[in-house]
Amino acid sequence: MPFAQLVIGPPGAGKSTYCNGMQQFLGAIGRKSSIVNLDPANDPISSNYTPALDIRDLISLEQIMSDEDIALGPNGGVLYALEELESDLDSGSGWFEEGLKRLGEDYLLFDCPGQVEIFTHHGSLRRVVARLEKMGYRFVVVNLIDSYALTLPSLYISTLLLSLRTMLQLDLTHVNVLTKIDNLNKFPRLPFNLEFYTEVQDLEYILPYLQSESPLFATGKFAALNEAIVRLVEDFGLVGFETLAVQDKKSMMQLLHTIDRAGGYAFGGAEGANDSVWQVAVREGIPRMDVRDVQERWVDRREEFDEIERKEWEEEQKRREEEWERGDMGGDQDQDMDGMGDLPPMTDSGVKVVRSGKKS
Repeated sequence: MPFAQLVIGPPGAGKSTYCNGMQQFLGAIGRKSSIVNLDPANDPISSNYTPALDIRDLISLEQIMSDEDIALGPNGGVLYALEELESDLDSGSGWFEEGLKRLGEDYLLFDCPGQVEIFTHHGSLRRVVARLEKMGYRFVVVNLIDSYALTLPSLYISTLLLSLRTMLQLDLTHVNVLTKIDNLNKFPRLPFNLEFYTEVQDLEYILPYLQSESPLFATGKFAALNEAIVRLVEDFGLVGFETLAVQDKKSMMQLLHTIDRAGGYAFGGAEGANDSVWQVAVREGIPRMDVRDVQERWVDRREEFDEIERKEWEEEQKRREEEWERGDMGGDQDQDMDGMGDLPPMTDSGVKVVRSGKKS
């Protein structure tokens, strides 16, 4: 029973960076994984990873756009490539299915194109995933959204609608993720704490800020439309967000914990119910960072926390050098990752977290 993440999101959300970082993290905790590239326009150099299976080996965007009989631009070319992939899969023994069989029971990361139409209304991706589900794959959709979307009320509302439409279209286990959360402190301070944006409740509080963003949003017709949109999102009650700083080990661990529980991997992978220390840790309940802790770490007190981590890193390096000089090779292992024994000390980091209120 192979498990997989379907990594989607608009352009610039960090899908390829996430796949690369997640594959490295999975390797660190002892889980064998492979990346499947479904983006025919994905530059193998800029993606920073080597896919185990690449749609460009079947058909590339360059081939589509240079074919005079097809005559499609970049967006249409991506849709055409997914339709070709669907056709190949429907053949029963084509390139895609044979490639997946070679990957065996690897935990798979599907890196998808950024055109939003492929996961909001175009049917090929959904049919491809449905076919893979029949083959035994268990998917979790990981929808990545650049946290810059929080900086403008109109962009945040648009993100909510996009996420809701995607959840309804794909109809799969779904985790929405605000990426690049470590960049939020570079922008003007948000009118609400991070918890407001991740919980997606009481959205009427954002309407005055939306109206002040543009005089157009304050007119009667648009004001009524905005109220209807936030009510629609709240009535469905489906949208919520996790946070991610992809280079931070603790942040990556927390997100994987959420994905594993959502998709069922934590309760028994392909190798058996007790095949890894990670699964045991997730079932027992590993320490988790509250969104208010994320706010303190990456928004309110980032420089202070960065300095603390720098000093801890220097002390760790000094300790390893001393162990190396003594000939103690046991100190050469990554204590935070190997065997999950000390991964990572979130509840007792030596830093007292003073949390602010939920809303400003």
